[in-house]
Order: sequence, then C-alpha cells, then structure tokens
Amino acid sequence: MSDNRWILKMALRDFRKNFSKLMLFVSAMVIGIAALVAISSFGDNLSKDIDSQAKELLGADLVLNNNQPISIQKIDSIALEVSEEVNFASMVAFPATGESRLTQVRALKGSFPFYGELETVPKEAESTFRQGGRKALVEKLLMAQFNAEVGDSIKVGELTFVIEGELEKVPGQTGITATVAPAVYIPMEYAEATGLIQYGSRLNYQRYYLLEEATSVDDIVKKFEEEWQEEKIGNTTVESRRSQTGRSFENLANFLSLVAFIALLLGCVGVASAVNVFVKEKLASVAVLRCIGVTAWVAMKIYLLQILIMGLLGSMLGAFLGSGLQYLLPLVFADFLPVEVSIGIAWISVFFGLITGLFVSLLFGLLPLLKIRKVSPMATLRTEGTETKLRNDKLRWAVIFGILLFIFGFSFYLLNGWKTAAAFTGFIIFAFLALWSVAMLIMWAIRRFLPISLRYTLRQSLSNLYRPNNQTISLIATIGLGTAMISTLFFIQGQLLDEVKFADKEDQPNMLLFDIQTHQVDAVVESIKSKDLPILQQVPIVTMGLESINGINRKANDTLPDEDRRSRGLYNREFRVTYRDTLIASERLIQGQLRKVKSPGDSIFVSFDEGYASRTGISLGDEIIFNVQGRPIKTYVGSFRDVKFNQVSTNFLVLFPENVLDNAPKFHVVITKTKNDRQAANVQAEIVRVFPNISVVNLGAIVETLEDILSKIAFVIQFMAFFSIATGVVVLISSLIISKYQRMKESILLRTLGASSRKVSTINTLEYFFLGSLASLSGILLSYLAAFLLSQFVFQLPFRPMLKEAVIVYLAITSLTVVLGWLNGSKIIKSPPMEILRE
Repeated sequence: MSDNRWILKMALRDFRKNFSKLMLFVSAMVIGIAALVAISSFGDNLSKDIDSQAKELLGADLVLNNNQPISIQKIDSIALEVSEEVNFASMVAFPATGESRLTQVRALKGSFPFYGELETVPKEAESTFRQGGRKALVEKLLMAQFNAEVGDSIKVGELTFVIEGELEKVPGQTGITATVAPAVYIPMEYAEATGLIQYGSRLNYQRYYLLEEATSVDDIVKKFEEEWQEEKIGNTTVESRRSQTGRSFENLANFLSLVAFIALLLGCVGVASAVNVFVKEKLASVAVLRCIGVTAWVAMKIYLLQILIMGLLGSMLGAFLGSGLQYLLPLVFADFLPVEVSIGIAWISVFFGLITGLFVSLLFGLLPLLKIRKVSPMATLRTEGTETKLRNDKLRWAVIFGILLFIFGFSFYLLNGWKTAAAFTGFIIFAFLALWSVAMLIMWAIRRFLPISLRYTLRQSLSNLYRPNNQTISLIATIGLGTAMISTLFFIQGQLLDEVKFADKEDQPNMLLFDIQTHQVDAVVESIKSKDLPILQQVPIVTMGLESINGINRKANDTLPDEDRRSRGLYNREFRVTYRDTLIASERLIQGQLRKVKSPGDSIFVSFDEGYASRTGISLGDEIIFNVQGRPIKTYVGSFRDVKFNQVSTNFLVLFPENVLDNAPKFHVVITKTKNDRQAANVQAEIVRVFPNISVVNLGAIVETLEDILSKIAFVIQFMAFFSIATGVVVLISSLIISKYQRMKESILLRTLGASSRKVSTINTLEYFFLGSLASLSGILLSYLAAFLLSQFVFQLPFRPMLKEAVIVYLAITSLTVVLGWLNGSKIIKSPPMEILRE
C-alpha cells in the first residue's frame, strides 16, 4: 500500500510539471473520440426514431404492389380504410414556359397517408387537392427548377392541372429520392383521362390499408403469402419497412464510425509518438530512480499512471465535444434521412467513447512506455545504447499484437463479419506499414546519400529529418493517411463525374425517347429526322416474365433444397427484352453463338448477360420458358454476352433472335443526339406536346442530377474525412511543440556559432517543407493505389490519375506544415540566444 501511495505521489508531482506536454498527446486523440461519440450517439438516436416513427415511414399498416391492378376483397373487407395509387414515369410540362421534365406521376385515391401527412405549402393543399377538380401537388424541387408558383398550371399527358400546393415532404421519402424522381400527385379519377395509361405502359399499382390496432399484419401476410407470390404481388409491412430502413442506416452509421475510428487511430499514432518523446526525456530521471533503489517496474508505473489520467481526461473531453457535435449531424445528413431525428445525450455512446479512449491510451502509450523497464542505473553515466531494440522485446510485440486485436475486434463489432473486419484491419496494417516504410527509406537514403557539397541550409534541413527526437515517421504516418483518405475521395468522385458526363462526348447520344407505341414510331422518327438529327438506335422492347427453368417453375423451386434453389427474384422479376441477330457496340460475345430463327419450327436460342447468368445459376443449354402476356415461349440459352451497362445504349439482360417477338405487344425506344442543350430542350418540348405519352430523357439533365447527388454524398464523406485531416493537423502541431525543446537547443547552438536568424529560419522552413512534402506525397501515392483498386474492381472504370486534384492536396498540406512549423519556431529564431537560455 505504501508503494502505491508513493507511486501516486510521485506521479502527481511529475504530472504538475509535465501537464502541458501530456496535454499535447491527449489532444491528438480528442477529435477521434469526439467523432466516434457523435456518430454513435447520432446512430442510437436515429435508430430509436426509426422505431418510434415506423408507421410514418410507410404511411399505412400494409402496402400491396403489383404491375397489374390489385383487387383483394378478403383484405378490403377487414380494413378500416383503403387507398389506391397508380404511379408511373412520365413527362410533365409547364405551359407558362413550355419546358418539360421526366417525373414520377402518382395518381392517388383515398386519404393516404394514414400515418403522418403530405407536407405541403400551403398546409391545407394536402386535403384540398383531393376535393374535386383538376388539382395537383408538385415537388418543391420541381417548382424551384421551373420557377413555378402555387396557382400555375402543369400539364400531365392530355390534361392540364392547377398547382394546388408545393409538396415539401412525403412519408418515408428522402431528399435524394426527390432529386432523382420528383413527384407530381394528381387525383386518381383523372388518371385514365391523361392518356398515359396505355397498353404497354410501365405502371405500378399500390393499395394502402389502415387496419384495426389489434389486427396482426404478420398473420395476414402469412395467410395470403402463397397466393400473392402466385400473382406476383409484393407486400410491405410497418415491421419490414422499419427493419429495412433501420438496417440501411445501421450500415451507414457503422461506415461512418469506421471513418471516425480511422481518425482515432491517427490520433493514437500521435499518442505513441508523443509518449515516445516524453519517455526519452524521462530516461535520465528513471536512471536516477534506479540508482536509489526504485525498480524499473515501479518507475514505469509512475508514468503509466500519468498516461491513464490524461487518457481519461482526453476521453472525457472528446465525449463532451462529441455529444455537442451530434447536433450538427442532422444538418449534414438532411438529404439522406427519412425521419425527423431527435437529439439527446446517448449515455451508452458516451460510456463507449470513454472506455475506448482509455483503452487506446493504455495500448498506444504502453508501447513506448515499456522501454522504461529496461533502463539500468548505468544510464546515468552512459546514455548511448541503453534502449532495447523492438525486435528483442517480446512484451512490446505482445502489445503490438494487442493493438491489432483491438483494431480487428472494433471493426468486427461495427461490420458484423470477420472477413470484412479482417480486410479492414489488413488495409490499416498495409497503409501504416507502407507509410512507415516510406519514412524509414527516406531517412536511410538521406543518411546514406546526402551529398556533402549541398548548400549548408539545405543539407542541415535534410539532416534534421533523422536527428534525435525527429517526428518524421509519426508525421508521415498520420498526415499521410489523412491525405490518402481525402485524396482517394477526390479522385473517385472526379472519375465518377467524368464517367457520367457522357452527354458532352461527341460519339455518345444525349437524348432517349421511350414508351413509344408501335403506331407512333414512324411519326416520331420522321419528326427527329426533319430536324437533321440522326437516329442512332431504334429498339423494340417486349415485357415478359419467366415461367420455368429446365421444367422447374416457381412452386417447384420453393420445395428444392437450399443448395439447389434459385432466387425467387428470378421468377418474380419482369424482363424487358429486345430482338435482333447482331451485337451492338456495348456488347461482346463471351460464350456460345447467336442463332437465327429461319422458320417457325426452329428452336429459339436466347442470349443472356454473362454476369446476370452467373449470379442466378443459368447455364448454356438451359431450357427457359418465358410468359409473354399469357403466351408461353420455350427457349434455350444459346450464348452469354458481356454487356457494358455503363455505356449509353439500349442494353438488355436477355436478347431474343428476330422472327419470334415481331407480333408481341411492345413499346419502342429511339435514341438520338442533339447539337446543344437548346436544341435538346426544343425537341423535348415538341415531342411531349404532340405525343404526351412519350417520355424523353435529356442525358444532360441526368448528368446534372447525378452531379447533384454525388456532390451531396461527397459532402458527407468530406465532412467525415475532415476528422482525419483535423487529427493529422493536431498531431502535427503537438509533434512540433513536443520536439520544440530539441529544436531550441539546435537553434541556440547555431545562433551561438554565428548563424543569422535568417539562416536558422531558412533551415527550419526547409525542414517543414520537406516534412509536409513527404507526408502529402506519400498519402497521394497511397490514394492513387486505392483509387486504382476501387476503379478496377468496384466501379469497373478505367483509372485516370487526377493530377489537378493531387497538386491542390499537395500544396494545401505542405503549406499548412510550413506555416505551423514557422509559427512554432518563430519566437526562438527572433529572440537573442541569452534570452532563451535564461528562460
């Protein structure tokens, strides 16, 4: 007990003397803890709100959907209220300007939503648009785009509606959904009169049910599940929507927590670096303690206690900042949230942050702290060579193993899969090893090859990179990894944006016209040609379902063992196919061959996309019976194609030969290219005016939408990457301040030997320039590797180095390092040597 009291007394006495130095190492982990607590608290609160607002997410107790009208009397009879909706993609036009856009038209009957409400401006428009008359609710994004106001007109098909209100929010809808497919609500009674519901139109019918509170929705679903599957009727319950939404946002929260965890790991490297310098300064004191009989373990406990105290303080500060930071997150994620998020202190997350901070302080502080136990009394007389090398210290290797185990365990907790956790841990190990190797290689190369003939200031600044107490490794590791994260984001974002800007490419089309009925094709083609525009593609499309594969239909498939059973989605999905006997530019034959049908009795061989066939277990030679509007067609898989779906073209999973579907019900797609956006707008307006049922996609507008979505996603990721960059900056500042004493001695020595303030300043500035350059360039190189792997194996895009973005990142990081380094040493450089010595 007396030993423990003495250790505490010594720790507190030394703690007061070294508080500022220890506070610096704490600052390195505060940002990571703050980010971790903020994300964890936000995720907990969001999860609770999704649970409490689950009915508002769906707007009903049960929703049924199909591509055919739904009529189920058995459920209608037990429901308190039923609403109907038919929705479809269609062009709408604003008569005041003549402009048009593709939207999601939703024809509504009844008082849906039963939970929550359609939020409109004015508020009463939510109910008045249902009370008779041709009135519409229009998404606010659409209103803003075309400068429309309440009371203006909007044309949907053959009918013109008065805009009754601006639609602010729909239950369960996010801002991203509104950006991709802005909605226009009209009363159901006018749906047929618009002329948009025709044979071949792609419609989605939905029925919304309000049930008695005591009714078990799950029992109803189980009772009718087989019948609904037979008729391909989908169902969504409050519980299934809650689970789906909760699972999606749990995955998002876990991803963001991983980003925050990386920021924490960067801070931990700063902790280890700061403690390492702290320990080196204390070796002489430890040697003195050893001389008076204190054991190495007792001496180590004195400093370990200080580390734990500061770790606890840092964790508490980080948890406090994180609890406040979560108030910003609903604003950051506003476009991605389907519910209103309530903010409050999540004590479990705060406790989680405290424990995590304390644990990482112990692990990463213990690694350099273990050197103390090897200090002998002889170190008071001979300091050189007293440190034990890492390779000979089994206990420090055990701590390294503990750190890796902690990283794996933490990522496993967030990712719920050992393979993903192992991959994440492997990436962290690889990144740190790569950056550590770069730093070691640079220091070795400078020591080995630095020419003596170099100018003194340049040679001295380079020599400082491997001097005692240098921060080269820690700075390259922390700032390099932070730079790698933000650079990878910039590179991938740039590549995706470049890829979607297909409308600007000379050899790519920029306008698609679809839902063209067979009797309209000639008139549409003639109209386009009259404007001297090319018909790049004219494609018929037939809608069909899959009846059976090798004689096994959906019912028989459900009875097969799990290993032999195919996905239900294969039987339930609607296939849209075309027919031709040749390949187009976006296709490549992989296996088999295209076979023509020359006479009515010939076997029909179809071609599948190779990727889809592989995922669903379809093989060459399989017998597949398709159902085309009630008529079965027996086919065989004759070939596989590699289809480039990221190219602007009419690409299909299934390709039929000619002379099979010629008389089947179909609609057509025509693709052309306009010379500029103004011509595209004029063509679009004219087509929609003459043929209201035809939908026109201006790919230039699609590019703008994609850019908007990507910018929103990029903002979220940049916001999280900020924590890594901020941590790297804090580590940079703390590393410079911690090594300030060593730099002070060097500067005083140089000034005493006659060096001018300008020369010393030049040496320091060049040193910081080299540090910033090496750290940023290492991170950029690592990000190039990450971007290459993501481009090739995730996005399947050709990799293009983003040189402009790389230069911007390099200049920003290097300049920041130079400025912070200059501020750190400016007082020493400007003051006379004697003044500094007196201090």
